[in-house]
Amino acid sequence: MKLLVVGAAPFIATPDGWVAYSPLVMEMDLWFDKVDHVTVMAPTSYDKPLLTKPLARQDIKVVSIPAFDMNSFGGIFRMLWALPIIKVKMLIAMAKADHIHLRCPGNIGLISSWMQLLFPRKIKTAKYAGNWDPESPQPWTYRLQKYLLSNSFLTRNMQVLVYGDWPNQSKNIKPFFTATYWEKDKEALHERSYTETIQMVYLGTLSANKRVDYAIELTAELKNRGISIKFDVFGAGAEQAKLKELAVKCALEHEVVFHGNQPKEVVTSALKKADFAILPSKSEGWPKAVAEAMFWGAIPLASAVSCVPWMLDYGNRGLLLDFKTDAETIQAMLSRPKRLRNMSAAAAAWSRQYTLDKFESEIEMLLK
Repeated sequence: MKLLVVGAAPFIATPDGWVAYSPLVMEMDLWFDKVDHVTVMAPTSYDKPLLTKPLARQDIKVVSIPAFDMNSFGGIFRMLWALPIIKVKMLIAMAKADHIHLRCPGNIGLISSWMQLLFPRKIKTAKYAGNWDPESPQPWTYRLQKYLLSNSFLTRNMQVLVYGDWPNQSKNIKPFFTATYWEKDKEALHERSYTETIQMVYLGTLSANKRVDYAIELTAELKNRGISIKFDVFGAGAEQAKLKELAVKCALEHEVVFHGNQPKEVVTSALKKADFAILPSKSEGWPKAVAEAMFWGAIPLASAVSCVPWMLDYGNRGLLLDFKTDAETIQAMLSRPKRLRNMSAAAAAWSRQYTLDKFESEIEMLLK
């Protein structure tokens, strides 16, 4: 089988071979292992720090296309200049493929969502990694991609992999998930007391969308309420310097520790001991940071976006942040350690359903 993958995530040539964003590589390795030939259509450069990992399979063909945005006049100009080239390359690659796999949403996802309409007989999948919630406010480009992909009259032979189980969806839509750990990774949960220093972690990029500033302010409020707490921040991004300043301003030099990007083993070690994992994002798709934390029994404190309420069983497997009374709620939760241990166990039991073993099995079925 000839597989074509089209997306905006860069595939970068290095002396060690092709590399890509580390979590993406974990998934792509499973797709690539199931087919005879692989073509990837993606940008091949990136000018910002990126946690990368070599692909297990290196005999892939990478068709380079330019990255662009439509947030500025220059970006629109580059898009108009590049569009004919992208469309021709995409047309040729799609015609040669047996299975077309789109990575959405995004600008390249928008173009590929249009171009796939020309191939109604080809078997296709699309991984929609954004928020599929029909009620959520989203850019018009995202709404258009969702319309094209879900319309079973326009888009044929397509399975759109979305996060969450949403009502009133077309036959194209398939509730899906992502995973980080294998069955063999499971081990007994760390015994938590919830009566000593509280360990809280954050995993992800340090961007405005993630609202890590709120997590720091919440840490300060919990400290002011007499709660001994340590907050470990894993990740890097544009907001890092500002967040460090905020931690100092809140007198949290000893409570908040910025670790930057760390290998999976280091992050996993922190999650195994953490009491809580916080993710106060404005928007998410399937927040892997939440699922990973739950796998090890760290109770998620997360904003009620996308499929997060479903993941947390509407408050039974974690706390849905309201950004008003969260410190008071957490303080009350800490007075009931037995309930917290039950919540931790429920979170782990749910997350441990979604292993890489199951993910690999699902991919095999999609490629048949």
